[in-house]
Amino acid sequence: MQVQSPTGSTQEEAHAFLTKYPEVQGIDVIMTDCHGIGRGKIIRRHELEALFASGRPMPASLFGQDVAGDDVDGTGLVLHDGGGDKRCWPVPGTLGLQPHLNRGQVLVSMYEPDGQPFCADPRPVLERQIAAARQAGFQPMGAFELEFYLVDSQPDAQGRYLPARYPLTGRRSLNRNTMSVDELDEMSPFFDMIYTGAEQLGLPLESVISEYAVGQYELTIRYRDLLRAADDVIMAKRLIRSAARRFGMEACFMAKPFGQEAGSGMHLHLSLADADGRNLYADQPSGQLSPLMLHSIGGIRHTIGDTMLVLAPFLNSWRRFASVVYSPASDTWGVENRTVALRVPNSSANTRHFEHRVAGVDANPYLVAAVTLAGALHGIAQRSDPGPAAEGNSYAHAPTNQLPKTWFDAIERLAGSAFMRDVLGEALHQAFVAIKRAEYERLALDVSETEWRLYGFAV
Repeated sequence: MQVQSPTGSTQEEAHAFLTKYPEVQGIDVIMTDCHGIGRGKIIRRHELEALFASGRPMPASLFGQDVAGDDVDGTGLVLHDGGGDKRCWPVPGTLGLQPHLNRGQVLVSMYEPDGQPFCADPRPVLERQIAAARQAGFQPMGAFELEFYLVDSQPDAQGRYLPARYPLTGRRSLNRNTMSVDELDEMSPFFDMIYTGAEQLGLPLESVISEYAVGQYELTIRYRDLLRAADDVIMAKRLIRSAARRFGMEACFMAKPFGQEAGSGMHLHLSLADADGRNLYADQPSGQLSPLMLHSIGGIRHTIGDTMLVLAPFLNSWRRFASVVYSPASDTWGVENRTVALRVPNSSANTRHFEHRVAGVDANPYLVAAVTLAGALHGIAQRSDPGPAAEGNSYAHAPTNQLPKTWFDAIERLAGSAFMRDVLGEALHQAFVAIKRAEYERLALDVSETEWRLYGFAV
């Protein structure tokens, strides 16, 4: 059995946590599946040092389940090798306190007995792309923005989820209140809990705004190493969810929970640095945009059609594209233009980067970061030309590259993509396609209330 952690985690980290928090009795152990859902267990205090010393077994079939936790036989992971466990090891730097729960939390990743990453774990997919980038002399840097809704924990008499009441006043507003600071003040007890928890978890949360829909908010996360940026999303979503429950609310991370309101995105800001931390996407001395960044954008434009199932993994994800309000399902790019898929913000010349705006907040951040970085590296290797930047409202222009039009199209596009097979690896590629086909078939058999209302007694 592997006795040295392949992640580089050490028992000193566990010992320091136990010493600092003598009152903590439980620790959440979180492994992220292909959907971005945390699977794992809550261990007791006396088990923590053993986790860091020798890992913890968990079933590999967790990566062969659909979003509801049901096994999908076509993944090749159900009862694989007789259904035995693999060993999960802590991710260094992710052990921290959840003060509102008085429990610890640590992220883990799955490994084979010889210390190699398990083939269907999404976190190592991103690690492989980062290793490729470093081999080429690049250090990927990034940050995510998270949009989400806060709703009452229980639906009303008609089965509808309403915007959550404000914890400070008990009021409920049905107004849009875009970027209202007063709305944030009324929600401040909740966000105070979020920021307190983030500080204890080492989670660098930054600004919060009231977004472009009733009950919708956005949190930004500080720019840093791309792998830790993806870890940040996993921890932030868990923190937001658990804090919301303490106020009688639920945090909703569906991409399009309300058909007439704005969808929720997970925008990824990305750049490449050198070994000394200098931004390689910085503007040229002439003031022109970096050729390296433009090649990166060109590569992503070339590959984005193959990646759409990662960016929009569920049926609901595609409802976000039915309305073009700040939801660019395209391959367009531009400078300081929120109607494009790949936006170059109007930042300083030295902090220049681009923002990938297509992914929904329901997507797996490890996979979103992996396919984005892979596309950028592809573009750099091929010296891809991004084409002219879009001007004005790009929603009126069709994508240059033919993109999938539906969830089913995206499933079949990814299934046949050599690029995505290479990025995900053979095992995860097979599993991801099988899971999405199974989810598609399940939903294809579900007759909605709207269908009954429209067709039930009319045709």
